[in-house]
Order: sequence, then C-alpha cells, then structure tokens
Amino acid sequence: MIKGVSLFANVGIAETYIKNHNIQIAVANELLKNRAEFHAQMHKKCKMIQGDITNDEVFNSVLEESRKQQCDFLIATPPCQGMSLAGKMREDDPRNSLIKYVIKLAQELEPQNILIENVPKVLNTYLVHKGEKVKITDFIKSELEPLGYIVNSVVVDASDYGTPQSRKRAIFLISKVAKWELPEKKEKITVREVIEHLPSLESGESSEIAFHKAKVHNERHIAFLKRTPTGKTALHNRVHYPKKVDGTRIKGYDTTYKRIEWDKPSPTITMANGSVSSQNNVHPGRLKEDGTYSDARVLTLKEIFILTGLPNNWTPPEWASENLIRQVIGEGVPPRLIDNLLSTMPIKK
Repeated sequence: MIKGVSLFANVGIAETYIKNHNIQIAVANELLKNRAEFHAQMHKKCKMIQGDITNDEVFNSVLEESRKQQCDFLIATPPCQGMSLAGKMREDDPRNSLIKYVIKLAQELEPQNILIENVPKVLNTYLVHKGEKVKITDFIKSELEPLGYIVNSVVVDASDYGTPQSRKRAIFLISKVAKWELPEKKEKITVREVIEHLPSLESGESSEIAFHKAKVHNERHIAFLKRTPTGKTALHNRVHYPKKVDGTRIKGYDTTYKRIEWDKPSPTITMANGSVSSQNNVHPGRLKEDGTYSDARVLTLKEIFILTGLPNNWTPPEWASENLIRQVIGEGVPPRLIDNLLSTMPIKK
C-alpha cells in the first residue's frame, strides 16, 4: 500500500476511489475547521491536520507526519479563486502563491508521484517568486525537474473520464518514474442516463430516497421555471420571465435561470448550485400535458452526488448543513477523474 498526503483536501471528495490504486491517504491538510471535521469523519484512517499551510507550525506538522507515515504520493488541489474565470483573475492574488507550499512539501518529501489539480487558467497565470513574475508552469518545472521529476501539464474534461459532468481542469501529472501519460478517454455519460430514474419533485417535495429532496423556491421563480423548456433559460421566455419586485425584466447571462439538458453531461456544478439564478442549476424537467415543465427547482443533493460521480452510498455527516454540502461538492474534484488519472500512474518496480 502506497501512503499519500493530500493538501487543500476540502472534505476528501477527490480521494473517494483512491484505494482502487493501492493508495491510502494517510495525512491531509485543510484550512477550514468544518471541512476538516467533515474530512475526518469521511476518512477515519487519515490524520487530518487543520490549519493554514502557510503557517510554519502547520506546514512542519504536515511534513513531520508525512515523513513518519513514509508518504510516497502527493495530491494537491489548491484554491483556484485567484485564477478562476468566475473570479477577478488578479495575477498578484496571494492565493496564486499557495502552489509554492505544495512544491515546498514535494521538495522535502520527494514522493514518487505528485498530482496537482486546478482551473485551466493556471497554465497562463503568474506568481511572484524571488521578486520576479514567473509563470506557474515554469515555476513548477524549475523547482522539480532538478530533482528528477518529469512534469506533464494537461487540460482535461471530467466528462471524458467517467463523470456525467463537463468540468475542465488543469492537471499536473508529475513523476520520478516515467512520464505520466493520460488514460484513454471514455464515452460520455448523459444526465438522462444517471438521474432520469429518480422521482419527479417540485419545490419543497421529498421522496423516500435519501438526499432526494427539493429545495423550497419562491412562487415567482416557480412560475417562470414551469414555463421554461429543457436546456433553455427563463430569460428568453416571452411572457413568464424573471422579474424584479417592481415588475421590470431581469437581465443576465444565458446560463442563469437555466435548465440543464437531458442528453449531454451536466454543466459544471459550482458552489452556488442551490440557486436558480446562478449557472445551469435547474433540473431539465419533463414536458407535461398542460404544456408546462415539471421539476421547477434546482438539482437535489442526490442528483448532484450522482452527477459528481460519487458512489451511491456516499453519505455526508449528519451535522453538515445542505448549504455546506452544496459548497464542498461545488469546490470538489470529480472523483472518477482522479480514479481514471491514477490508472496510468507510473509505479517503480
């Protein structure tokens, strides 16, 4: 069994299928206390060290425990808000420099394999190193290649690797053994294939299936969503469209107030997946005899679990609120993507 360490671990969604590859995450670090506790409950055999990795005491604790456990694999998913297209993309954003602590730990531990995940923007983003602006990709290579690592930076879509969700990510596949190549792409999985079997639900309704419960929405939202076809935004409705309290028409991006499509992978599930006014969050719906569409609501937690690629028995802690669960899923790495990437990880014989 290969022991591993996970940095910026969130609640450990990326680690869901990691044991399939003879890897056990033995050490993890997460900044936020509620997420660290969530991770600890989901991964009981892992030593969770909660705190800010930029703090020397926290970093040294992670390093010491990783050495103690003889960790030979490192996975890191540093926060991407400084680089995300949804953010302001400031090159001097301090979050862009968090990658330095991943590389610092790699240099101290020298694990056989390293997997770093981020948004595609990272490949063209700079950080400040020794007083100079350096492209993050060049920084990683300059720091790790002298130690014998081969760095393979790629952009992948989770929908090509067993996940019924389109989610593009930049991945650094880094190995001392050989060049870590991408696995072959798989046939895409559609929304219809994985969630059509679930019972139809309207605002506030529940089912006997765990976590398949509809959020409560206001009547104005329900009224225009009922008249919004599959794959369309309510903004384009001629009569029943989103309005302000004073009756004036709301304007916005075509991805807002939008139903997803049945016969494609889901769009990217974001942290704001509980809001109809955010990006691509509304159930596809089914055309009814009266000409309206069913399921005038955002996706349920169960639907989000499935579209993220989590196993059927994935159960978050009882104390975790729905909002927290939606946030950590929106920030999480689709675990089937990691599962597939690890299938081609070079192993020293």
